[in-house]
Amino acid sequence: MSRLQINLHDSLETEAMGAALWQFLPKKCLVFLSGDLGAGKTTLIRGLLKAAGYQHAVKSPTYSLVEEYELADNGMLFHFDLYRLKDPEELEWMGMQDYLQASALCCIEWPQMGKGFLPDADIEIQLSMQGTGRKMEIDVINADLKNNLHLNWKNKDLLL
Repeated sequence: MSRLQINLHDSLETEAMGAALWQFLPKKCLVFLSGDLGAGKTTLIRGLLKAAGYQHAVKSPTYSLVEEYELADNGMLFHFDLYRLKDPEELEWMGMQDYLQASALCCIEWPQMGKGFLPDADIEIQLSMQGTGRKMEIDVINADLKNNLHLNWKNKDLLL
């Protein structure tokens, strides 16, 4: 497993990191986002969507479980928040397999709530509060992506 740790000073940097992630994520990818409430998971997604050309409001799917975003390049991003999930089998009822099979970027907050139903992620991102900022850890799980992803962050080309 390849792991990268980055300190993000505030929500603006968290959004900027989301934009940087957009530059290297494959069009079809499963990303798990973990971290406490308020750690910046949706803020990261907001930055990613802005970089993808999405110009509307980005809201947390806490109550809807999923928000679907059609992107400027005809791509799709599905943003899930499983925090309120009572049972992983609910994912079957909401058509999770169809979402995961689509040629889309699927970002799942609180993936542990779908344990036993969700496949392994391609990339796992852990966000944690650190003073007024955040610490972000990126793990590349998918062997085909390992050592093939270049993240440009603060004028550094980081190989994941």
